[in-house]
Amino acid sequence: MYSTVYTGGLHGMESYLARVEVDASRGLPGFEMVGLLGSEVKEARERIRVALKNAEAALPPVRITVNISPASLHKEGTSYDLPVAVGILVSTGMIPQDYVKDSMIAGELGLSGEIKPVRGILPMALEAKKQGLKRCIVPLENLAEAQLVEGIKILGAGCLIQLIELLQCRDGIPENLLYKDIMYMEKTEKNTDADSLSGNVAANMERTADLAETLPDFADVSGQESAKRAAVVAAAGFHHLLMIGPPGSGKTMLARCIPSILPPLSTQERLEVTKVRSVAGLMEEGAGLLKNRPFISPHHTVTSRALTGGGQVPRPGLISLAHRGVLFLDELTEFKRATLDLLRQPMEERRVQIARNSGTYVYPSDFMLVAAMNPCPCGYYPDRNRCRCTPGEVQRYLNRVSGPILDRMDIFTEVSRIDFAGLAGENAGTGADSRSLRMQVMEARARQEARYAGTGLRFNSQLGPGEIRKYCRLGLAQQQYMEQLFHALQLSARAYHRIIRLARTLADLDGKDTIGQVHLSEAACYRMADGKYWRKKG
Repeated sequence: MYSTVYTGGLHGMESYLARVEVDASRGLPGFEMVGLLGSEVKEARERIRVALKNAEAALPPVRITVNISPASLHKEGTSYDLPVAVGILVSTGMIPQDYVKDSMIAGELGLSGEIKPVRGILPMALEAKKQGLKRCIVPLENLAEAQLVEGIKILGAGCLIQLIELLQCRDGIPENLLYKDIMYMEKTEKNTDADSLSGNVAANMERTADLAETLPDFADVSGQESAKRAAVVAAAGFHHLLMIGPPGSGKTMLARCIPSILPPLSTQERLEVTKVRSVAGLMEEGAGLLKNRPFISPHHTVTSRALTGGGQVPRPGLISLAHRGVLFLDELTEFKRATLDLLRQPMEERRVQIARNSGTYVYPSDFMLVAAMNPCPCGYYPDRNRCRCTPGEVQRYLNRVSGPILDRMDIFTEVSRIDFAGLAGENAGTGADSRSLRMQVMEARARQEARYAGTGLRFNSQLGPGEIRKYCRLGLAQQQYMEQLFHALQLSARAYHRIIRLARTLADLDGKDTIGQVHLSEAACYRMADGKYWRKKG
C-alpha cells in the first residue's frame, strides 16, 4: 500500500515542504530509504523500527520503501523520524490516509517512542501555512514555538503511542481530544487553546517582559560624554563603532549599555531573530517571539566556524544570532586576524553565505558591530608616563586589525580614563540616561524610515554611492569642505562615503533635512582616531 505524508525540510533560513512517500509491498522483508539523504536521516531506520515496536506497532514482514522528495535537495537532521513513522503506519493500514493528508509532521523519535524536539519548527510551520496545509503535528517541546504562527492548527505530541491511538480514531482526528490527551497528560501546565494563536503570542509577550529596564543604563556611566555621543550616533544610523582606550576606562560598560538605547524590535524583526534561533536549535521550551534585540559577545578565542556558521550540517553562527542587534567584540586585537577578516563580506552584504557540496546556505547577519580595544599591549599608549611599549610593539599590536576591517568601521572614538572628579565629584552621574537617549535615537530612526519608505532601505548606514548622491546632497560650501578633508585625511572611497552617511545621521539627530558643515565636521572627527593610530604616515 502506498502513502504520502508531508514534512518540512530546512535549507539555510528557509523551509520547504517535503513529501514522504512510503510503499509497503509483498516481498523479502526490508526497510530502504532514498532521496539524497544525510547520515542522520539514514540512521532513522533503526530508530523508527525500535520506536514502532515499543509503541506496540511493530513492522509487519513486508518490504518498505521510503522516498523523501524533492530528491534534488539534500535532507539533513532528525525531523524526518516522525513523518516516516506515520507514513509507515498509513501504508500498513494502521492509520487512514485521510487523517494526515493535510498535516505537516515533524519530530525526532527516541527508542522508547518518545517524540523529541527538533530545530527549525517555526519556519516549517510558516511554510506549512503558506502551502495551504490545515495543521502541524510537532513535538510537545516545540509547541509554543509553532503556535507563534497564526491561521493553522498546531498539535503537540509527547510520545508515539498516544499519537497512534488518536490517529486511529474512526471519526478522524478529534482536535480537542488530541490536545487534552496528549498535551495535558504529558505536560499539564501547558496552555492548550489551539484556536487562539494570537492569544498565545500575547501571552508569550507577557512572559518575555521588556528587559530594557534591567539593562545597564548610560546614567550609570560616569563621564565619557564624547563616547556616549558616539554610541548614540551609531545606534541612530546602525553604524559600526570602534572604541579605543586604556583598561578600566569603561569601554565594555558603554558597549553593554547600547542595547538600552536601541528601539524595540518590530513584529517582522522579532520573527526574523526568532527564526534564526529556531534554525540554530537554541529556542528554549515555551519561549515565544524574542522581544529584545540580540547582544552577542563572543570570546576572542572563538573559532571561525562558530563566528560565521557552518559545520557538516550548516547552522547559523554568532554573527547571524546577532542579526538585528549588536555584535560586541571586546579586546578586538586578541582575535585572530583571519577570524576578523571573515567579517568583511557579512558587514557589507548583511548576510553570510556558506558553500557546501549540498548547496549554498544563506543566513542573515544584519548586525551593528561594536568593538573595543586597547591602544597597545600594556594599554596605556600614548601616555608615555605609564606606557612601556616600544613604537614597534605598538604598531605590531595595532596591525592585528586589518585595513579592510578598519575601513568598514564607521565611528572611531577614544575612551579616556576618568579622573576622581568624574567619579566622585558633584557632577558625577548627572549625564543623560538611556531612556532620554533612546528617544533621540527613535526620532532619528523615524526620519530615516520616512525618507526611505518604499525603497527597501531602513538606515543611513545602508546607503550606497547612488543613494548617497540622491539623499545626501551637499551644498557648494559643504562640497569644498569635504574636498579638503578628503586630501587632508587621505580618505579611501569607502571612508569618504562613511563620513557622508555619518553626517546624514547627525543631521537626523538634529532634526535637519540638509547636511551642514557642522555635521560633516563631527563626522570627520569620528575618523581622527583612525589617522592617529593607523595612518600616521599619511
